[in-house]
Amino acid sequence: MHMTHERARMDNQGVTRYHHFYTTRIGAVIARLWTEVNNAPSEDLKRIGRFWIDSHFLNLSIQNCYRPGVTFPYNPISGIYYVSSLISEPNPFIAYENKLKQIERGFAGRLKRRGHFSIMTGSCSSLPIPGDSVDYIFTDPPFGENIYYSDLNFLVEAWTGVLTNASSEAIIDRARKKALPEYQRLMQRSFSEYFRVLKPGRWMTVVFSNSKASVWNAIQVSLQQAGFVVAEVNALDKVQGSYRQVTSTTAVKQDLVISAYKPNGGLEKRLAERGAAPDSAWDFVQTHLRQLPVSKAKSGALEMVVERDPRRIYDRMVAWFVRHDFPVPLSTEEFLEGLRSRFPERDGMVFLPDQVAEYDRKRAQVAQAPQMELFVSDERSAIDWLADFLRRRPSTYQEVHPEFITQVGAGWRKHEEKPELSALLTDNFLRFDGNGEVPSQIHSYLSTNFKDLRGLEKEDSRLKAKAKDRWFVPDPSKSKDLEQKRERSLLKEFESYKSAPGRRLKEFRLEALRAGFKAAWAAKDYKTIVGIAQKIPEEALQEDEKLLLWYDQALTRMEANT
Repeated sequence: MHMTHERARMDNQGVTRYHHFYTTRIGAVIARLWTEVNNAPSEDLKRIGRFWIDSHFLNLSIQNCYRPGVTFPYNPISGIYYVSSLISEPNPFIAYENKLKQIERGFAGRLKRRGHFSIMTGSCSSLPIPGDSVDYIFTDPPFGENIYYSDLNFLVEAWTGVLTNASSEAIIDRARKKALPEYQRLMQRSFSEYFRVLKPGRWMTVVFSNSKASVWNAIQVSLQQAGFVVAEVNALDKVQGSYRQVTSTTAVKQDLVISAYKPNGGLEKRLAERGAAPDSAWDFVQTHLRQLPVSKAKSGALEMVVERDPRRIYDRMVAWFVRHDFPVPLSTEEFLEGLRSRFPERDGMVFLPDQVAEYDRKRAQVAQAPQMELFVSDERSAIDWLADFLRRRPSTYQEVHPEFITQVGAGWRKHEEKPELSALLTDNFLRFDGNGEVPSQIHSYLSTNFKDLRGLEKEDSRLKAKAKDRWFVPDPSKSKDLEQKRERSLLKEFESYKSAPGRRLKEFRLEALRAGFKAAWAAKDYKTIVGIAQKIPEEALQEDEKLLLWYDQALTRMEANT
């Protein structure tokens, strides 16, 4: 048999043959029933009979465990081959009698209901459904390497003699030489079919769970490459966890619910007419903000709507242009500055003018504003943490350093080069040297938190002495110059990667790779993107959503041009 992953566990429990899955008398009953239905006088009766009998192949096996106090007689653990220490042997005659009644009720109910529905078994990478015809899609795809689904067909295949063709099964399966890239391509083919059949402007819900960032990124990139735009990610507490969620210390205990939409045709038509123009970027933002939830609440408190974070909106805009093979029309700072001037912002989130009033009403009903949780794992998140820290508390290097060190701990990415705090401050923030007026950011902080400094003018010597050498977040008008300076530095670093000797880069700056990939994409230099991607460890590429998006799109363009 082709079962590869679950065999060792069953071998250890003495289950090495098909008939070992059943007690002697239950196996004899099923064998007799199976023989009878296969000798039925017509093909229709044979199909109906097989449908009836194989409905209990698992429930009647020794995987059916005894659970005290549970009245339902069938309790096998799904998603795994497992024999408990205490087995429950159900009565096969009662089981099949009850199943027959359920089938009768099901078909009777179908005849009473109006309308049509179909149940199909096949591959989602090729759906026999017309394009733009489906109102809503709910999908619960394979979670990477969590479950080996084709192996779980083992019992049914043993009876039918028909083996599953696992070549198009969208899982990570090392035994069949399916790694993460193959899984991502298979998922993308399925999402592309979902995109094709879904009506413009309609939604898809994806339930997903995996503890690995690389698998999570593969799903997100697959969605974006298919054409979907992610609008919201929420946790789904199913109360009863799966076998792996309950027994594994590394498994994610909750599934995620991804809400994504297919843009209406108008947005894509306008993009085709305008091309890579700033107006196209703002058109996307206007449309995207309309799709996002205005507020989220849990236990009476407001939560951050992460998709409304300015940088997250920028990432979605970039993915939109890359997916349509256009250069990105705005730099990060140009985009963020334009966002601030065009759209109202509340508690670090961006809204449309007609949405902000609704948010303000919700905000007035709670005592505390929602807070964004920042986890420092690379240069970009370190900069974001510093910006948040200095915005609340303009500080000297000596004050920032101990706080920063506690953040840059065990969670730092393996291959990411750790930047010096002094370099991050110099490249991204401003320091008051004691000359001229005290900047308003520092003045506001000092006058609020130090009683003896309240009411002082910005030129007051006492205030200037306290403000000297403090780092602060620059005004939007000045941050653009800093961003351009930093961009030049990152691209210079990227050039050194191109000329670095050897086949592999052991350490690098993700921000330099992102800046270099973006510049190469704008120049249609796909070869450079692919070449550098091959120099970095595969896990580093797979664990960064932005790099993975640039790389996959560049690879697609190169393959299309050959």
